[in-house]
Amino acid sequence: MEVFTRRIMGIETEYGITCVTNTGSRKLNADEIARFMFRPVVEKWASSNIFIPNASRLYLDVGSHPEIATAECDSVSQLIAYDRAGDVIVDRLAQQAEAQLASDGISGNVYLFKNNLDSAGNSYGCHENYLVARDVVLRSLGRKLLPFLITRQLVCGAGAIKDGAYHFSQRADHVWEGVSSATTRSRPIINTRDEPHADSHRFRRLHVIVGDSNLAEPTTAVKVGATLLVLEMIEAGFELPTFELANEIAAIKDISADLSGRTEVPLLKPESEDDPLANSGSSMAANPTALEIQQAYCDAAHRWLDVRENYTENETATAGTSTAELSRVVKLWQRTLQAIRTGDYSLISRDIDWAIKLTLMRQFQDKLGVEPTDFSHPKLQYMDLMYHDIRRGRGIFPQLEARGVVNRWITNKAVDDAVNNPPTTTRAALRGKFLAAAEKVAAPFSVDWMRLKVNRPDPQIVELNNPFAAHDPRVDDLISYMHLHQETYAQQEG
Repeated sequence: MEVFTRRIMGIETEYGITCVTNTGSRKLNADEIARFMFRPVVEKWASSNIFIPNASRLYLDVGSHPEIATAECDSVSQLIAYDRAGDVIVDRLAQQAEAQLASDGISGNVYLFKNNLDSAGNSYGCHENYLVARDVVLRSLGRKLLPFLITRQLVCGAGAIKDGAYHFSQRADHVWEGVSSATTRSRPIINTRDEPHADSHRFRRLHVIVGDSNLAEPTTAVKVGATLLVLEMIEAGFELPTFELANEIAAIKDISADLSGRTEVPLLKPESEDDPLANSGSSMAANPTALEIQQAYCDAAHRWLDVRENYTENETATAGTSTAELSRVVKLWQRTLQAIRTGDYSLISRDIDWAIKLTLMRQFQDKLGVEPTDFSHPKLQYMDLMYHDIRRGRGIFPQLEARGVVNRWITNKAVDDAVNNPPTTTRAALRGKFLAAAEKVAAPFSVDWMRLKVNRPDPQIVELNNPFAAHDPRVDDLISYMHLHQETYAQQEG
C-alpha cells in the first residue's frame, strides 16, 4: 500500500447568509440575497458554478448557501491559506451585493457566517477531502478512523450553544450514520461516494463531512494535521489503538455535550478470544472516555513522527507537509487535550475555536450575573452567532484577530497570495494557468477538477489524472492553441 506523506486535500465550506436592513429587520430571504451576491458571476460566466482564478470552485449550493471548494492543496499551511482566501472571496461578493442593494433602494448589511447552524436549527457543512490509496480497504479505513473522528471534536470543534448549554461541536448533533454513500439524507461521518477526481486505479477520495467550520488557523491546522497523521499511520500499518464503538452516533452527540471530555464511550465486546478486538493491544477499559481515545491517537502520532521520514515516497519527497509542521500540530494536539483534562482552558484560549469563544462567553456571564453553566441569555446566543461573521471590522473573530489576541498559523501575505493565485505545487497550478490564458484571449472553454477543454474552433481537451503534477506540456500546447486562434475568438465575440 502507498503511504502518502505528501497528500492532496481540500476543504469545502458552505456559508450561512442573511440580510438585515438599517432598521434591523430582515428584508430579503436567503435565495434573494444569494441571487444578488452571484449576479456579477452569472453576468460574466452565465453560471453560478465556476472555477475562479486561484483554481478553487465557487458555486451556489442547495439551500442558497454560497460555497467554496478550495483548490487542491498538498500541505497544512497551504490549505489554511486557501481556506482563508475563500472567506475573502465570498465576502467581496457580499460587499458587492450590499452596494447593489443600496442602488436598488434597499440599504442594509449582508452577513456571511462561517458556521454550521442557522437560527432554525438547520445544519450545513464543512467537508474535508483527503486523497488515499486505492488499495486501502474502505471498511478497514472506516473502522480505524471513526473513533478518531468521533472524538476529534475535542480538539477542533467550533463551539455552540444548544438548549442553553455549551457544546464542543455545531455539527455533532446533525450526523446520523458512521459510513454511508449519502450526504444529505443521512449525513454520515464519512461519505463513501467514489469520486476520486484522479486516476481511479490508484486513488480514492476520502470525504469527511462531520467537521465544524473553523475560523482560528491553529484549529484548522490541528483538525487537518491530526487527520493526515492518522491516515499516514493507517496506510503504513503503524500500530494504532483499536476501538470498536458500540454506538457511534450516540457517542458523537454525548461527547459534544460534555466539556470535561470524560464521557464514557462503550465499546463492542469481542465475541471470542480469537476476535481481533480481543487482541488489539490496547490497555483501555471497556468504556474508555472520549479524552482517553483521542489521547491514544495523539500518542501514536507522536511515535509516528520519529519514523515518518522513512516512509516518504520517492516521487513526492520534496513537497507536502513537513515533519516539522506536523510536530507543531502534535504539540497543539497534546496541549488541547491537557487543557480539557485539567480544565485550564487558558492553555488554548488563543488557538482553539471552542475555547476562544467559551472564554469570551465566560467574561460576559460574569457581567450578566448568570451561572457558568447557563448559556441561555440572548446576548450569549448573539455572541455565538456573531463569532462566525467573517467580515473584517464587524465579526467577533475577525476583531480578535485584528487585535492580536488569537494566534496565527500562517501570514497575511500567504492569504493574499492565495486569493489571487493557484497553488504552485499541485494540479491546481495547471488549472489556474489555463483559466488565466483563456480569459486573456476570450476563448470559449470549460473546466472541471480533472479536465481542461477549449471548445472552438475544434474541441481540444486535456485530462489531468495526476493531482500531484503541477507541470504538463499538454497544457502548454492547449494554451498555445488558444493563442493561435485568438483573432477568431475576437471576431466571434464581436
